[in-house]
Amino acid sequence: MKKIITPYNSFLLFSLAAVIAVAACSTTSMQRSEDVQSTMQTVDNDIKRIVVQLDATGASLDDLTRPGQSDLNRAFDLFSENASKTKRMERDFAKHAREMEEAGKAYFEKWDKNGQQYDNPDIQARSDERRAELAETYDKIAQNNVGVKEAFKEYVSDINEIEQFLSNDLTRNGIESITSISNNVSDNGAQLKSELQRLQSAIENARTEMRQN
Repeated sequence: MKKIITPYNSFLLFSLAAVIAVAACSTTSMQRSEDVQSTMQTVDNDIKRIVVQLDATGASLDDLTRPGQSDLNRAFDLFSENASKTKRMERDFAKHAREMEEAGKAYFEKWDKNGQQYDNPDIQARSDERRAELAETYDKIAQNNVGVKEAFKEYVSDINEIEQFLSNDLTRNGIESITSISNNVSDNGAQLKSELQRLQSAIENARTEMRQN
């Protein structure tokens, strides 16, 4: 039997399709927000582990280079182990930070695309205002991340070269010859921790802005 589609039925079908489309858009938007927050959480976790590891690496370097160190081989092995962990963490951090930036970029690009769909000027204005607020907060993550990347690369380069140098000359004279360099590494480690804490603060501010409750 042939079904007759009345104007009323057509209206219902259209309304249902519209509701489904809006719901799908809302779900997609929430998912993008959750994706961004998930990447921020990952980087935040990285930072917490890195700060602890920086302390361990610095302590092992201090122990290795302290006057009167009687077991250079043991002290060097411990420093080398901590240096390897730090280098591995730097690679992981770089990967996760890149994923966080990409997720944020996708989030705002989609917002810009959907931002032109509001017919109500008040809703459009509020959307633009919120977009600007979030973008400003999120931009601080990118700005602070630049400082972290530069400080982290310099720190890793220094501990890597110290490790290579001492692997060829693990003697008291060899250690004394790089005392100023090892002291500089300690200063760089403190600077890196400060950069990481600033990034962590920027991430927390962004997560607060994006939280639903």
